Amino acid sequence: MDQMPSNMPVMDEPNKPGPAGWFQVWMKAVTKPSEQTFIEITDSPNATSKTAFLWVFIAGTISMIFQSILQAIYSATGTMPSIPIPGLEQYMPASGGGDVASTGISFVVSLCISPFVGLLSIAFFALFTAVVQWIAKMFGGVGTFEKLAYAFAAISLPFSIITSVLALFSAIPYVGACFGIISFGLSIYILVLQVLAVKGVNRFGVGPAIGALFIPGLVIFITCCCVVAGSLTLLGPAIGNVFDGINQSLAP
Repeated sequence: MDQMPSNMPVMDEPNKPGPAGWFQVWMKAVTKPSEQTFIEITDSPNATSKTAFLWVFIAGTISMIFQSILQAIYSATGTMPSIPIPGLEQYMPASGGGDVASTGISFVVSLCISPFVGLLSIAFFALFTAVVQWIAKMFGGVGTFEKLAYAFAAISLPFSIITSVLALFSAIPYVGACFGIISFGLSIYILVLQVLAVKGVNRFGVGPAIGALFIPGLVIFITCCCVVAGSLTLLGPAIGNVFDGINQSLAP
């Protein structure tokens, strides 16, 4: 009996390389919030740090482009974002609007530097991911930098595009506040997805995942507070002398 040839095509749609498969990964990462989701997408042979960095570059560049559009709208209309602190508006520079030439030049310059913002985004993204994975290793995680970077990038790119588009609506008076609330809700959802990503990549519990994700931010916050407190301590006498001089000059 003749042997049937085993040349049937292998169905590998979810793992298609290139842009054809990217959208599927992004949609799966943001619409199926579970540990298993990130286990599946990072176990793919396409889950490389090179792809992750490319996604982060695209996200950073797109965010800068939309920010440039938003600033051009503010400049052209002579408006500024609302300040949530009463009385602070008087310290903000006034904008008359209508200066088409300066607005156009500023917009073109912002577009030109948007790729550099994308490159800078890669640097900060890589540093943050490396610190998170290093802490995850200390908690017994078994993941790698490459897989965690891929999971984080799959989350950040679609949400960067969404929040950038929503930011344009903030230029609409009164209505912009509603989109600000939506953006805040999306930020919380991103944090939840990132915790699930750390948990899935490193195969441990929720507690270590939360610790690995939030400890870097806590350390940065404490460090900044210490730097500010130390600076005020060192510069306190000099600042006091300046105010004493001002008071003496104003005294009759």
